[in-house]
Amino acid sequence: MVPATQFSILISTRNRREALDFTLRRLLDCQDGNVEVLVFDDGSTDGTFDHVRFHFPWVTLQRNETSRGYMYCRNKMLNETKARFAISLDDDAHFLTTKPFDAIAAYFAKHPQCGLIAMRIFWGTNAPASLDSREDSGRVRGFVGCAHAWCMESWRKIPDYPEWFGFYGEEDFASYQMFKKNIEVHYLPEVLVQHRVNVADRRKDKDYGIRLRRSLRAGWYLFLLFYPLSQIPRIMAYSVWMQLKLKVFKGDVKALKALCLAGIDLLISLPKIARESRRFTKQEFQQYQQLPATKIYWQPEK
Repeated sequence: MVPATQFSILISTRNRREALDFTLRRLLDCQDGNVEVLVFDDGSTDGTFDHVRFHFPWVTLQRNETSRGYMYCRNKMLNETKARFAISLDDDAHFLTTKPFDAIAAYFAKHPQCGLIAMRIFWGTNAPASLDSREDSGRVRGFVGCAHAWCMESWRKIPDYPEWFGFYGEEDFASYQMFKKNIEVHYLPEVLVQHRVNVADRRKDKDYGIRLRRSLRAGWYLFLLFYPLSQIPRIMAYSVWMQLKLKVFKGDVKALKALCLAGIDLLISLPKIARESRRFTKQEFQQYQQLPATKIYWQPEK
């Protein structure tokens, strides 16, 4: 068994009381002392804080009176935890694997060069028909924010998540920083998480345009912060062209608005990007690109 206090599960939430309730009920087994659960309420107005305090008294709670963003919450929890390993979990995600903590601790012990474990993630509101996978564990480029495990010794060697991004991009930011420090990200399919999101329906959500704007600008920030200068014109042109081809030219007016606003955000942020850039050398960039791609979506094998 994993020794007591080795793990912290860190959850940032805002106005997602019902989803968080489901996730915490799936974590009830953590009350035995081996794992602590921390929830950071980022200024919720739906009664989340009182609900968790009343129904889940074993959870450690923090709260912002007004929202400061999930990256602020994640940075604060990661910087304050005393655990050896920290699992960052979205409020709408839960483990399907029965003993994830033992598997994670064993993998870190066997692979000391690994600083972060990316998990196998099933995206969907219903559980998958099968939990089995024939995938192999091993090094990859990056990880998905909804479920991953940090070796805290590695977290302390890199800068905090970039709160000025606002939304999106922190996973690649951390992956690039780790690569430059010779810290590896590994994929561990033995640990399966369900992210209770219907990806196909996200375009219908009211915040689709806002999410797209934030996603685009985060990607562009990362290009300018880390990519070799010779690569930037090509990759920026490709990014814009794909948005035009796949969305704008098909009548997606929200996508056009998001594209324009993300461009304005980028122009405003150029001075900060110039100050904080930490580019790959051409050799580093080639080495990074040769790594297996980040494992984002998993589907049951037929």
